[in-house]
Amino acid sequence: MNHTAQSLAQQGGERYDAQALREFAQALLTKAGAADDIARNVADVLLDGDLLGHTTHGLALLNPYLNQLEQGQMTKQGTADVLSDKGASLLLDGKRLPGPWLVNQAIDALVPRAREYGTATAVIRQSHHIACLASYLLRAVRENMLIVLSCSDPAGQSVAPFGGTRAVFTPNPIAIGIPSASPFLVDISASITTNGMSARLAKEGKQFDEEWLIDGKGKPTRDPAVLTQDPPGTILPLGGLSVGHKGFGLALLIEALTGGLAGHGRADNVKGWGATVFISLYDPSAFGGNEAFIRQMDWIADACRNNPPREGIDNVRMPGDRGLALYEEQKKHGVVLHSSITPLLAASADKYGIAMPVTL
Repeated sequence: MNHTAQSLAQQGGERYDAQALREFAQALLTKAGAADDIARNVADVLLDGDLLGHTTHGLALLNPYLNQLEQGQMTKQGTADVLSDKGASLLLDGKRLPGPWLVNQAIDALVPRAREYGTATAVIRQSHHIACLASYLLRAVRENMLIVLSCSDPAGQSVAPFGGTRAVFTPNPIAIGIPSASPFLVDISASITTNGMSARLAKEGKQFDEEWLIDGKGKPTRDPAVLTQDPPGTILPLGGLSVGHKGFGLALLIEALTGGLAGHGRADNVKGWGATVFISLYDPSAFGGNEAFIRQMDWIADACRNNPPREGIDNVRMPGDRGLALYEEQKKHGVVLHSSITPLLAASADKYGIAMPVTL
């Protein structure tokens, strides 16, 4: 068992067969009204989140998604509307369809366009939540494509601009998949932590190890409960109190790529949990060539992985190394679900009359 799997097990999680979890999630989504192909797609993405170790953005999202389907706030079937098509660029209206379905449909459309033009980009407005961004990266790198994927939620505010105390942004994640002998899977955000992790710790009555938030008066704090106080606190931008201008700048870039290019965002007083999404694919063969690209990336990987580690660090890892190892380990030996997830899945199993998968 690798270090990440050990840490998950230490959190009280139990193991489940990956395929059983996939079928269980798909059955629940279908029962809630999602079309079969959409349910299958969403189940795959959520499971991949847990397989990669992103436990706040995997099956932890299944119950909220089911609730959104039931309440009519997530569209159950259909495809996005094409608002603009310039060949190498697409603007889509997602009509609040499930985000995993929309993102995967967009990637399907972009791959042949990137092969033709060298690069192709899609922007989706009015998508529902898109789950774990890292889940989509492998699809692109397996096609030998570099992918940049980002999103913002124009209806959400939990991150203040650097120096401010009132939230304007969401954490604004950005993910990059880079082909290599062992692909680089970068999944970061413009904020120092996420809403999902903040909510989990607050529910458990725990705090962060460092002061990653400020309260409503701007006082630094480790307590995620400040996000729901009156006045509400906010998550700090990446870089924190000292160099948070860097995260602030990244947040602005992501707002421009999503809401700006979509022509739909925070200026429109959007309501409801969702996302505006930016997806761009790049075909290395249209630039310096595939072999030359891989040679450069492999050199970087070797220089980093063989770098002398500082005290307290076993070895330098590339982004994605631990997630990919965990992905393969959990596919073989079972998925470790965080202890907070299992009761929610069991409640949905009872509600819909579907048997909960057995533990391994």
